[in-house]
Amino acid sequence: MSPGDEDLHVVGLAAETAQLEALLDRAATDGPVAAVVEGPAGIGKTTLLRRFLRRHPELPTTAAPGLPWESRRAGALARRLLADDPGDTPPGPAGDDPVDLGGVLARRWAARAGEQPLLVVVDDAHSADPVSLQAIASAVARIRRAPVVLLLARATGEPDTGDAEAGAVLDRLAATSVPVLRLGPPETQLLAARVAAVDLPMPVARRLCEHTAGIPGHLLEVLGDSPPVRWSDWQTRLPAPASIQRRVQQALDRCTPATRALVEAAAVLGRDPVLADAAALTGLADPIAALDEACAAGLLATAAGHGLDALIFPERFVRGAVYATLSPRARHELHLRAAAVVTDDTERLRHRVEAAPLPDARLADELVELARRKADEGAWAVVAGALVDAGRISPTRADREARLVQAVDALAGAGLLGPAVDALPEVEALPAGPRRDAVLAYVAVQRGRRAEAAAHLDTAWRLRGTDRGAAAVVCQRHVLHALADWDGDELVRWAGRAVEHAEPGSPAAVESRAIAGLGHAARGAVDEAFTAYRHAVTESPAGPQHQRARMGLGWLYLAQDRPEAARRELEFAVPTVQQTGSNRISLWALVWLARTRFALGDWPGALDAVGQAEALLAATGLDLLRPLVHWTGAQVHALRGQHEDAERHLRLGAAAEHDYTVMTVPALLARASVAEAASDYAAVVRHLAPLAVRTPRGGLDEPGFWPWHDVYANALVVTDRLAEAEEFLAPLEATVHRRGHRSAGARLGYVRGRLLAARGDLPGAEQAFEEARARLTGLPLPYERARVDFAHGVTLRRVGRRRDAAALFTTARQSFAALGARVYVERCDRELRTGRPAPRAAEPGTENLTEQERTVATLVATGLTNREVAASMLLSVKTVQFHLTRVYAKLGVRSRSELAARFAGQPARADPAPARRYGLTTEPRRPPAR
Repeated sequence: MSPGDEDLHVVGLAAETAQLEALLDRAATDGPVAAVVEGPAGIGKTTLLRRFLRRHPELPTTAAPGLPWESRRAGALARRLLADDPGDTPPGPAGDDPVDLGGVLARRWAARAGEQPLLVVVDDAHSADPVSLQAIASAVARIRRAPVVLLLARATGEPDTGDAEAGAVLDRLAATSVPVLRLGPPETQLLAARVAAVDLPMPVARRLCEHTAGIPGHLLEVLGDSPPVRWSDWQTRLPAPASIQRRVQQALDRCTPATRALVEAAAVLGRDPVLADAAALTGLADPIAALDEACAAGLLATAAGHGLDALIFPERFVRGAVYATLSPRARHELHLRAAAVVTDDTERLRHRVEAAPLPDARLADELVELARRKADEGAWAVVAGALVDAGRISPTRADREARLVQAVDALAGAGLLGPAVDALPEVEALPAGPRRDAVLAYVAVQRGRRAEAAAHLDTAWRLRGTDRGAAAVVCQRHVLHALADWDGDELVRWAGRAVEHAEPGSPAAVESRAIAGLGHAARGAVDEAFTAYRHAVTESPAGPQHQRARMGLGWLYLAQDRPEAARRELEFAVPTVQQTGSNRISLWALVWLARTRFALGDWPGALDAVGQAEALLAATGLDLLRPLVHWTGAQVHALRGQHEDAERHLRLGAAAEHDYTVMTVPALLARASVAEAASDYAAVVRHLAPLAVRTPRGGLDEPGFWPWHDVYANALVVTDRLAEAEEFLAPLEATVHRRGHRSAGARLGYVRGRLLAARGDLPGAEQAFEEARARLTGLPLPYERARVDFAHGVTLRRVGRRRDAAALFTTARQSFAALGARVYVERCDRELRTGRPAPRAAEPGTENLTEQERTVATLVATGLTNREVAASMLLSVKTVQFHLTRVYAKLGVRSRSELAARFAGQPARADPAPARRYGLTTEPRRPPAR
């Protein structure tokens, strides 16, 4: 670690540095700590350690790296660590025994660590000899209280990252893992600006980031070795980092001619070459000897579980580096031979394209025909690749432009937004027209850019002319735009126009009919919606349109209280390895599968679907669905009391006011769910008010699709806004009654029960709760049943029916516990305690307080306002005021300060201001005051 290197081109590492600082603080108070800084080669481990040492020049330090050529010399690293230590204590005889060496290291380090911690740094620990690593582990175990911080850097993720025995020792070491994070596109932009003084557009930054896997070392090499024009051309292959290119070139130069030929043939064949094909290209009758040599050189490997025939390249960039060593003539000849060897039509055409030195109209037409066939199979990535290649080798400008637009359309259809966005500058440079603007709108919809999509759609429709095919495509894009805005009337209208203009059986017609069912549902025409989906499934018995229809049918089943049927359809609509389909539809299916599993009570399964959706979201860039993905994650984690995880989902799933409805609604629902879990009902009202004031609300009020009404109305009741709650509930109850929707009726029913109880109509409240419970009979919705029981129990306990309330709380608690809803389990426990006589050991003079009064008094005594106590206990502010008045009278106190003095030192019975745990309020806790 050179002290002269000032790391001028470093970005990121803030979180990792903070983690190391926390370890240093811990060592100062608790004694020795060990940490392993991990990440692939080039990620910045050495830079992190070097910068950390520079931050603390005042601390004693000993450092030595692991050296590959010493990995078989037992104790070599340990002896260098002792030699690096300037202490006076002699090392003593230790030999090669790790226990003896560990004892010497422990004594030396403990002697050097005084009031300030000692930093022990071992870079490239994966290359160290195992005996030294065992000695280091023994040393840390022997040190009791001395403040020693041991930092070991370890490369991961590549096949040649050190001795396997050394890795096993590091795996067993009781150490904190400090993973060095990869760069994202924003950090890639920043690094490019610092290193190359280039302001990278975000699509280019994303492409560079994906190519280099976010590894700064690789990125710096690519930036330094390639001209900017090569970065920004989305159809140009990016090079391997220069260090890897040199290493691969040296390995090839050391190979025999037969082995080199085999590796080159494999690189030409593609990412997953087959040994038989590679041997056929090279003419090797017995390729095993060449394969052995290639594997030993780190140029090839065999795929696990596939025998010797399936080959892989053992690490990133190796294939590209090998391919880059080939001359143009060698590439041409190998691709021509490959086209004659491979049996797959797609691969055969790809090799012919790679071998084509000049534009070729006939070959371009074959690629277009391939794209048409693959579109029917749902292999959208193949479709896009074929059309990109067809455009590249088309002789005429008109064909190149038309095929470019078709290729970007296919990329968007597949949900491959990254490459589609890369190509947008070329599409935008084309003259305005219906197909050009329709594809720009298509990409804008999936990126969640509502205003941009609307503008392109207006232009496309205005310029449609007499081209009925183009008009059908524009109509179909309007259908997607209306779906994203949850506008059932517009969706049905544009779907009808698409069918009118499209050829029978065309993608525009079939897809529009597949989506039209949701438009009918958003208008309240549920029977028409199911009819539309039955026809769509029958019309497209396989392929991507079938996937789309099954996804929409699953969503409809979920909204209509049939979650088990919804789960079946949605699990089908998430393609497996064997089933082709669209990433875009898979992501839609995953977000509704998460909601379905949540409704069924399978919360681990819901989070698993969220995790899959997050991974697919990162791969596709479909920002339209980002809030939908994170809604369920935020709600489950909030109900489990996992506050940091809930906040992460809120942050990632945020949406702006003028975004699409399918973005804003789940984003607001997620915030309301987290606020409700924190008992911050004022925040619930604030988050959902934008939905309540929408005029008209249209499909937002259709039962079952967006479950926000009961959450908002309940918050209105809890915050004493009873008139507003009544005005909000009445028309919704009428709609639910007309639709006959059971779970929506139950959700509104428990709110009606609380509202009637708040107005003093207990018989009416009882009837509302019983009707709500009856509506849920037979429905597999455990969370909804538990919410009804809990709300009913709260109402009964408030009026003194403690035994009946306790039975409801016990039932609700069992359901919440089975779900893992820790927040509500704790509330049930608190409610079950409330109402019992005060214990005899209570503060003298408080024996006559009920448990409810004692809880209110204790919370007020901690400095909470009446509103904060109300939120914590799920009471109205007026009820808190009533209890507080009785407390004052029973205890003979006249102010909050006197009450605080009376209760000084007594623990609270409820969790004060739980909203603060979620960061939902910044209001400071008030001191007791009159």
